[in-house]
Amino acid sequence: MEEEKKATEETKKSGFFGRGKKDKAEEEKQAKSWLREWIDALVFAFFAAAILRSLIFGSYKIPTGSMEQDLLIGDFLIVSNLTYGARTPMAVCIPFTQICLPGIKIPSTRLPGFRDVERNDIIVFNIPWEAKPISQKTNYIKRAVGVAGDTLELRDKILYINGEREEYHEGVQRFYTLALKEGVRLSNAKMESVGAGTIGGNDRYVRTMGNNLYQVNLTDDVANVVRNWPEVDSLDFYMFDSDEPVFPYVNSKGNFSKAFYNHDHFSEIVIPFEGQEIELTNQNWYIYQDLIERFENNTVTREGNDFIINGERTNTYTIKQDYYFAMGDNRDNSEDSRFWGFVPRDHLIGKAFVVWMSLDGMVPRFNRILHVID
Repeated sequence: MEEEKKATEETKKSGFFGRGKKDKAEEEKQAKSWLREWIDALVFAFFAAAILRSLIFGSYKIPTGSMEQDLLIGDFLIVSNLTYGARTPMAVCIPFTQICLPGIKIPSTRLPGFRDVERNDIIVFNIPWEAKPISQKTNYIKRAVGVAGDTLELRDKILYINGEREEYHEGVQRFYTLALKEGVRLSNAKMESVGAGTIGGNDRYVRTMGNNLYQVNLTDDVANVVRNWPEVDSLDFYMFDSDEPVFPYVNSKGNFSKAFYNHDHFSEIVIPFEGQEIELTNQNWYIYQDLIERFENNTVTREGNDFIINGERTNTYTIKQDYYFAMGDNRDNSEDSRFWGFVPRDHLIGKAFVVWMSLDGMVPRFNRILHVID
């Protein structure tokens, strides 16, 4: 009897109580396995999203009004990196940030894309003039009004491409001087109702310039409407003379603007293209200085009319990559290629594709959701 009782107690210990310890250990093992699976899944999703953002598409927010009326402050865009070919990473960075390990550069290339940049594409790129590694420069969005090999001229605020006036774009707007008849006043509400653009600074839609004289920002279509108002005496471009220096312009970032007087005019220039041989002169040096020294990494000194490039005396230079000329659709509220020059191909990120969300402050603009960008 004693032996049976002892055996029963041992069975209970090794059975019920032993099984309890075993089940608890199994549960802990399963919990650890479940947690590890979730961690693995999150890590995979994080790096997969980083790869997608780098190589396939990215999301960007419009911070300024330089592309009004086509793109508005508060628009969130999807940008296709595949269209022109994605850039491989240029540095070791924390995904979804521009925080990178200093001093480490990775040889980068551009993967094959579906097509090259076409004239009037809306492009996202790294701003050329910043003194940072390319991929860590600020992202800008503008319209590529000219591509490699195009001849551009800006005459009386109107852009000419290869001798022809630029293609009409519904959203392009410019500053006008509006003169009203004596005793008539112009309100912000009236200009807003007709679809005028914002002026900038402390002004909303109207800037008072004198008695019955105002500055307004209009598209071609809106200008035609306003011009026919009975109270309007005249409506003309607000424009500087071609030889009138505008010091905020000539002192802007980069050297390109030093070749011209203001952003309303520039003489004919050819947008540089890979393999092009250009003749260097003291007159055109400011047009090409940043391109040669900063974007294509050459050391240049000047002696009279001669140029010494990487120790070799020469008056010609062969371009190493294609370039683009980018302008904002809000022509008089945009800092663009007129100020800092050409956009190098290696600074190109992608093509703006669609507005997936838009906020006016904190208020959604439902009519702009999934708006396709032209």
